[in-house]
Amino acid sequence: MTALFVAVAGAVGVLARYGLSVAVQSVWTTVAINIVGSFLLGLLVTLGDGLSSDVRLVLGVGFLGGFTTFSTFTVQVVIETDAGHAGTAAAYLLASIVAGLAAAVLGYVLGRALV
Repeated sequence: MTALFVAVAGAVGVLARYGLSVAVQSVWTTVAINIVGSFLLGLLVTLGDGLSSDVRLVLGVGFLGGFTTFSTFTVQVVIETDAGHAGTAAAYLLASIVAGLAAAVLGYVLGRALV
């Protein structure tokens, strides 16, 4: 039953990402989604101790796994580079990695402070 809930949550995460991408049509939308997802996953890691392992799987692997996306991030870097926008590609890459990591740390630290 957990696998079904993970699949449903993953679909909800994918639809949330799609909806945001349609509503905010920008090369930076995926970066923002991945940063928010990194923050939420960092928070879930620390605050998730009070949740069952099934709920953590549904939220982390399911929803956040569907919501964030490494493949879109990497393809966007290739597209920007191919279009001759090396500066945008580099900024996108750097922002995704640095801000994503910072958001995960912030979520983790905030979660630890709240526990």
